[in-house]
Amino acid sequence: MLWTILGLIIVGLIAGFIARAVIPGKQSMSILMTIVLGIVGSFVGGFLGFLIFGSDPMGGFLQPSGIIGSIIGAIIVLGIYVFATRGRSARTR
Repeated sequence: MLWTILGLIIVGLIAGFIARAVIPGKQSMSILMTIVLGIVGSFVGGFLGFLIFGSDPMGGFLQPSGIIGSIIGAIIVLGIYVFATRGRSARTR
């Protein structure tokens, strides 16, 4: 159980950092938020993989995916976050 949680945190950190490097602009996020971004991206990537390929080896439709699916999911989540907060920051100026 401990190794699963540790693996999820490490994959989340890697996927979050790569997603932040791919999306242009400044994202003011801490390392903890980057890890959360990667973990959420992992579940989004697993869900999209289930929808596209229809295979479900673990018995649930929300499953941690591989590193590629995690990165793709994190990019999608970060893109939505940047789009949602961009309009808010422009209104406050």
